[in-house]
Amino acid sequence: MDYSQFLNMQEEISLLAVILIVFLADLFLCGKEERICAMGNGTALSATACGCGRMNVLPIALMVVHTLINLLPWCGSACTPVEAFGGMYQHTPMMTIVKSVLNVGVIVVMLMSANWLNRPENRIKQGEFHSLVLFTLFGMYLMISSGHFIMFFIGLELASIPMTALIAYDKYRYESAEAGAKFILLALFSSALLLYGISLIYGVTGTLYFDQIADKLQVNLLSIAGLVLFISGMGFKISLVPFHLWTADTYEGAPTVVTGYLSVVSKGSAAFVLMTVIMKVFGSEAFLGLWSTAFFWIIIVTITVANLFAIRQKNLKRFMAYSAISQAGYVVLGIMGGTAQGMTALVFYLLVYLTANLGAFAVLHVVEQHSGKIGMDDYNGLYKTNPKLAFLMTLCLFSLAGIPPFAGFFSKFFIFMAGFNAGYPVLVFIALVNTVISLYYYLLIVKAMYIKTNDEPIAPFRSDCGTRAALVICMAGVLLLGIVSAVYNYIDLFSYGI
Repeated sequence: MDYSQFLNMQEEISLLAVILIVFLADLFLCGKEERICAMGNGTALSATACGCGRMNVLPIALMVVHTLINLLPWCGSACTPVEAFGGMYQHTPMMTIVKSVLNVGVIVVMLMSANWLNRPENRIKQGEFHSLVLFTLFGMYLMISSGHFIMFFIGLELASIPMTALIAYDKYRYESAEAGAKFILLALFSSALLLYGISLIYGVTGTLYFDQIADKLQVNLLSIAGLVLFISGMGFKISLVPFHLWTADTYEGAPTVVTGYLSVVSKGSAAFVLMTVIMKVFGSEAFLGLWSTAFFWIIIVTITVANLFAIRQKNLKRFMAYSAISQAGYVVLGIMGGTAQGMTALVFYLLVYLTANLGAFAVLHVVEQHSGKIGMDDYNGLYKTNPKLAFLMTLCLFSLAGIPPFAGFFSKFFIFMAGFNAGYPVLVFIALVNTVISLYYYLLIVKAMYIKTNDEPIAPFRSDCGTRAALVICMAGVLLLGIVSAVYNYIDLFSYGI
């Protein structure tokens, strides 16, 4: 075996180094005295004096370095297509872009979680939180770069199982434990569907390599069943209707920072992988019409059902769950036709959605930490007591709704343009109508913050440094990504289609 092939996995090795450093730092920095402090049994050490308190800064710094190293043009394998292990591992510059987008999401989530992790009940578990987040990210890396269904499935499970632990992170809170149980049961069910579909494809072609499957796969009952089961299994991961039933309960029960991570980073990686696998394995003319028709109806049902259910929600985490389901429908619209323009629009949409959605979750999280409130009615009059947070929340919601001149408008425009050019004008029109509906329910929160009154408003408070830094990054994305055309053009340079 040629072990030098591991050098082609530059980003994965770099991330593993980050994981190892974080793991060892947690082992040695968070010593006996800090554990006593974290458990509330000692008063000699303050929250900031604990060595484990430094665990919030180290992973963020390492992830920034990791992201910059792999984005720089002189880092050879990031700029040229490479393979390893007979094609099981594949890498293209577009994959570097997607991984970097996920890295930004992880950095924002870690910034959001810093103050929450310094709470007495969480301080001893900081290392576990960061390690679990990084291991899920590593699984997403393997999914993105897979050229073989075995590596794809290993990456999928590596991203899913640690996510269950993150969802159930507040193990003494009933809602968090229940959300973790629901997520793992439905994740197992979706994985079973996915594996069954892969086994049917293997039975038809006799191989699990994407390129070889594409050459051998013929349209017959078994291959169509394999396609349907594969789409169903991935539909659970992306929360497409009718595979979305776990989403609202899981989002509500999980810690808010984990909910934000689940709604953006996990879903974004799964959407990109769905597109690439569909294009590589089922990209022939014979299959193009089959999966395009399936996605046509899935997109319509997903966007419409999610919008109608979002209007009824009073809990803001459940509200954001249905918003995320609706946004998943728009993301999948970029897959239609399997065009290079669609890939560019999809990746750009993920980047913009990441900044807007995590910005909204940052506001929800910091308000919940200071007041314990998460209901829509609790936000009545927020502008009077916390005007800056209300304003930032409004910008994020406007971007999610697709209101110009915010980045969300441009991301929706590009995704609609890709769908229209792929030959689906009716689908684009239906999605456009649903965008008007989504504007209505996003404005319900704005109305609550600026117009409605509250006898017991959320008290004024000052956000922690981590949350402010996260909001600065998100606001920069919301305000600048649509205006700075170089971002879209750069992504477009490395896009490819069927």
